[in-house]
Amino acid sequence: MFLILLTYKKPLVDVDRLVPAHMAWLAEHYAAGELLISGRKEPRTGGVIVATAASLADADGIACSDPLVRGDVADYEVIEFIASTTAPALTSLKER
Repeated sequence: MFLILLTYKKPLVDVDRLVPAHMAWLAEHYAAGELLISGRKEPRTGGVIVATAASLADADGIACSDPLVRGDVADYEVIEFIASTTAPALTSLKER
């Protein structure tokens, strides 16, 4: 499993111009089963995405295709982790 951390590097007015494309990008990856949850940081300095890509390279490919990254308004970091403990409702996400 992967955390994709986005950090804005441009003013929010520049970010907001790309939000519609970013939302469409998210919908595409949710439909493909590659994303589990996403949302913005508070305060609004970027975003957090939990992805289920097959590999680190795949997760990196997803992250770098984000319109916010392609539009040069955000940087990203991909962190791989093993989901070994979950709330009961999320047991199906545990990795062995």
